[in-house]
Amino acid sequence: MAVTEIPGPQIIMVDEVKIKMLSIGVCGSDIHYYAEGKIGTQVVQYPFPVGHECSGIIVETGKNVSNVKVGDLVVVDPSVHCGNCDQCLAGRPHTCRNNKFLGCPGQLDGCLAEYIVMPSFTCFPVTGKMNPVQAALIEPLTIGVYTVKLAQIQNKEIAVGIFGAGPIGLSVLFKLLADRITDITMIEPLGYRLKKAAEIGAKYLVNPESENVEDSVKSQHELLLDVVFEASGTQDAVTNAVKILKPGGKLVLVGIPPSAEYTFNMDLMRRKELTVINVRRQNHCVEEAIELVVSGKIDVEKMVTHHFTLEQTAVAFDIVEGYKDGAIKAMIGFGY
Repeated sequence: MAVTEIPGPQIIMVDEVKIKMLSIGVCGSDIHYYAEGKIGTQVVQYPFPVGHECSGIIVETGKNVSNVKVGDLVVVDPSVHCGNCDQCLAGRPHTCRNNKFLGCPGQLDGCLAEYIVMPSFTCFPVTGKMNPVQAALIEPLTIGVYTVKLAQIQNKEIAVGIFGAGPIGLSVLFKLLADRITDITMIEPLGYRLKKAAEIGAKYLVNPESENVEDSVKSQHELLLDVVFEASGTQDAVTNAVKILKPGGKLVLVGIPPSAEYTFNMDLMRRKELTVINVRRQNHCVEEAIELVVSGKIDVEKMVTHHFTLEQTAVAFDIVEGYKDGAIKAMIGFGY
């Protein structure tokens, strides 16, 4: 990874805006591209700039732009949908047939740059409501918000488990707590991440490296758990999730497995009649995520452990990829 000079992006369409980047989050998917060169069928052709969690200042607008103006601090939704396909018309722009996503190979260059150009509908003004770091963290938070929404939890007294206390697992935790769901077990092999989950509000902590997950959960929940969110992307987590779910339970898959495949114990899943829910990014959750932060219900900056400059990006990726120095969420800043 290297920082290079290239020509700046220019507005071409009348509905586009030019954004000066202020804050960028290093995401787990960025790390997959960095460490493995791909996520499933999405393969990087080098050179390629990654990054999709970002906030910035509007510095130029196309002539038809009315939702934002020059000088606005904006949250940027990295997903650009077409608005015309069957998925968009069905209210599912996140599975748009023609979707283009920031920092996704073959789609859009990432936001790890001084400036980007995006359609204005991807921008949400938050001037005076939050700082640039909070604004950049809205993107991963929207995934946590959407993940919990998909679980359709009606009874707030249920018992919930989360595998993985990285940014997405913590975003799920934030949303659950904001919804007043408090019986939450966090399962995570890294001690410092378990500690962070406890600080945020996880009730029970399980380290699969030193404890039997099923036995540990049973010691606190004899009837096992109602919903389990898998946010680690590991086979062991999926295997254990099936074991600790009660009959009729829900397994929500939001983690990305490097191999693009999981194996399930179908005998156990069938006998328990478990429901498996897949999460594809987020859908119509940006406004809610913004409101949760602005209202103070979620202190999203609690997940941030490191700050770097653009010139230190390679160091940031190395630290996050290697789980070094207690890293959870690293931010790249542009002098804010």
